[in-house]
Amino acid sequence: MSAEAVGMHMPAVVTLDDLGSMIAADPHGHRYETSPEGVLSVMPPPDSEHAAIASRLLVWLALGGWPAEQILQAAGVRIPGPAGDGGRIPDLSVWSAPQPRSVWLAVTDLLLVIEIVSPGSEAMDAMVKHQEYARAGIPRYWVVDRDAGQTVTMHRLSDAGEYEITTKLPLAWLLNTAPAEHLG
Repeated sequence: MSAEAVGMHMPAVVTLDDLGSMIAADPHGHRYETSPEGVLSVMPPPDSEHAAIASRLLVWLALGGWPAEQILQAAGVRIPGPAGDGGRIPDLSVWSAPQPRSVWLAVTDLLLVIEIVSPGSEAMDAMVKHQEYARAGIPRYWVVDRDAGQTVTMHRLSDAGEYEITTKLPLAWLLNTAPAEHLG
């Protein structure tokens, strides 16, 4: 299908319901997200290295005592904004309580969002999502780089509403600590 054909059928404003429909209709597993300003992003499905990093973190959190119902992979998060809500799908999210069944969850009980950088998503994860998650009031944001050490950069929301880097360490080191040391 050509870009013109897709553009002719694209709504002027993409809602979270539209995103849900796009995701459901995509046979290739792309990830569809939108900013609160309405900017649509379409990313390819994660590769096996990305999936392995997410799995290692999920197992680490579960073995550290977090209930499985509070550690979600690729769950939609409603990001409030002045012009409307956006929708992001972080690689992992940790919640203070189990969440209701929904495509787009409110940030109310959200404690931590983890994004694993994929080729081409560096600027989105380091700048755009960093700002959106801070504005949404999400207390912690971690970015896992795909460098040789799989460096995890941990951010904590300051009283001023901006993220401050608290720790930067290789994933292997992180996995040898207790999650409570970083989430408590």
